[in-house]
Amino acid sequence: MTHGRAAEVTPVVVAVTVDNAKVIRLPDRTQTVIVGNPIIADVSLQKNGVLILTGKSFGATNLIALDAAGTMLAESTISVQAPQASVITVQRGLERESYSCTPNCQPSVQLGDSNKYFGEVSSQADARRMLATGSSK
Repeated sequence: MTHGRAAEVTPVVVAVTVDNAKVIRLPDRTQTVIVGNPIIADVSLQKNGVLILTGKSFGATNLIALDAAGTMLAESTISVQAPQASVITVQRGLERESYSCTPNCQPSVQLGDSNKYFGEVSSQADARRMLATGSSK
């Protein structure tokens, strides 16, 4: 790759919200996909050059597609953002709670909520899921 050609590769920004997935089509001949920080985003390579990108935590990282020889085919910046639409945040001193209001407000844990609130709501959701599936794990 010449110096002039490297300047032509401008990273594309792909935005995804936390706990949501997005389908991305990779360039032909992609063999390897690298995520700079897997704590922020996760990827799952599918057939025919399809990639499933899932937002894991707030922030930005990069995604690189390589061919079999290790040549970079594409680079993207991944921006993982908070859902904005119907999430209400209640701040009481240092304690934070999140609610999804679609249209009635219900607890909806988000990254950054206080540990006590996050733990209580998560354990209730887990118990409900286990009851619904008949699972004890």
